[in-house]
Amino acid sequence: MTTHDVEAAGSREYLTFRLGEEEYGIDILKVQEIRRYDRPTHITGTPPFMRGVIDLRGLIIPIVDLRMKFALPESHYDEFTVTIILNIGGHVVGVVVDLVSDVITLAPDEVKAMPDLGSAIDRRFHTGIGRLGERMIILVDIEQLMTSEDMQMLSIVAA
Repeated sequence: MTTHDVEAAGSREYLTFRLGEEEYGIDILKVQEIRRYDRPTHITGTPPFMRGVIDLRGLIIPIVDLRMKFALPESHYDEFTVTIILNIGGHVVGVVVDLVSDVITLAPDEVKAMPDLGSAIDRRFHTGIGRLGERMIILVDIEQLMTSEDMQMLSIVAA
């Protein structure tokens, strides 16, 4: 199935990744590249979830640890840890994840709304739950997450 066929059918492609035991998915169209994790240069005064910046072929880009952003237990970086480079609204940013799984296609009927969990989670950043066989994938609106108020300093750091 080509990308055109996927879009015509109303299906969407997602890059899936793991944070701890959970699997997440982001719109593949936001992904620029996937790189092995390299320790970024720390910038003083930034929030803990912002690990620092890296030089990506002459472009200085901020690196966000999604585990920390989602208030998950801190992980030790290992050979599976990767940085997903995203292009969001003309800004390039990297997000650190435990492991990239694969690219999946979900039809509209395979995506369910996020359950109402009260104030336990910020639903603005989650578009739903994808179900692919026995897998349940938390779908993240990465653009909404990266443009949220507490992430605004990323555009300042990257400038």
